[in-house]
Amino acid sequence: MQHDNFDEEDSLHRIEQGDEVAARELLRHFHQFVLKLVRAHLPRRISEEDLVQMIFIKVFHKLNQYTGRMPLEHWISRIAVNTCLNALKAEKIRPEWRLGDFSEEIAAGIEKLAATEVDTATTDDFDLAKKLVTELIAQLSPEDRLVITLLHLQEKSVEEIHALTGWSRSAIKVRAFRARAKMKKMLNERETLAFA
Repeated sequence: MQHDNFDEEDSLHRIEQGDEVAARELLRHFHQFVLKLVRAHLPRRISEEDLVQMIFIKVFHKLNQYTGRMPLEHWISRIAVNTCLNALKAEKIRPEWRLGDFSEEIAAGIEKLAATEVDTATTDDFDLAKKLVTELIAQLSPEDRLVITLLHLQEKSVEEIHALTGWSRSAIKVRAFRARAKMKKMLNERETLAFA
């Protein structure tokens, strides 16, 4: 924790009495800790600061339930991880892409790329396509992202990927095929949204 002079017990007592300064001190003390947890479990559609704010709202709302049987840091981490996992579950229930999931530049680029013939594509179109591919790759699982990056962006052979990862050659080919299919599906969903 950043603030070595933070007195947890005193702070909790003062918060219980309605002391807003104590609440700000607790927030400052645990903010980096919660932010680190959020970054480890960050759902795609929620900004990290929004999620941190949601977590602290829950912490302050449930503070009267804290019994002191475990360190406050552990109690807060449980709330943080559960909040992140619930947000991830909610995303899995509604996994579709919305044009609003992208920056205005990328959204405009999706519309432009969908209407552009490859022969007439400009350098800007290729740059935009690269940004889009980067965003698509970022949405893949870590394993899928790794195989696509190694195979297609770094142009490593299946044999080289096998040596780097220890995965079987057939597993690499299957994972790459499935990852490309996922990316294609995501792109098709985005194109559908762009013209909806």
